[in-house]
Amino acid sequence: MANGSGNMMKRMLGLRQEMSMGFYLTDLLFRKILRQNAGVDWAIHHTSTIHSPKLIKRGKNVYPGDSPGVYINARNGVHIGDYTNIGPNVGLVSSNHDFINNDLHTATKPIDIGRFCWMGMGAVILPEVKLGDFTIVGAGAVVTKSFPEGYCVIAGNPAKVIKQLNRAECDAFAAGKI
Repeated sequence: MANGSGNMMKRMLGLRQEMSMGFYLTDLLFRKILRQNAGVDWAIHHTSTIHSPKLIKRGKNVYPGDSPGVYINARNGVHIGDYTNIGPNVGLVSSNHDFINNDLHTATKPIDIGRFCWMGMGAVILPEVKLGDFTIVGAGAVVTKSFPEGYCVIAGNPAKVIKQLNRAECDAFAAGKI
């Protein structure tokens, strides 16, 4: 298929231009035919796993699991704000299981991730964490507590603020002025 006709087909089907048709065909094979992640109603990478996808609230241009190896346990809910990106091998874990009986899960508040955030490769976000707008999570970080004020870069295990972002620049970017 020529690139022009492939792009036209993507537009007609409402698919994202930055993803290849191969991505969507592989997604079709794994979700619709092999029934892997069958309950997910958006295209995801075939190596990603999403539990309880109906409990994920996602904003504009948010496709959790489109990067390879993403693991999302949304049993207690996961809220992801507009234009947030989730890198490869990221884990979003909204519940813990009982120490004795792994089938019993704890009830907690949902994970709440703001707008314009970025989860770097291999980051893990644990139950009840709230990340404010413009929070960048460094690769390999383990986020055990909330950073609701946002506008920061967090990294490490456990994650801590390593840099504050310029709020005015971030807000100008969000408004399309940069």
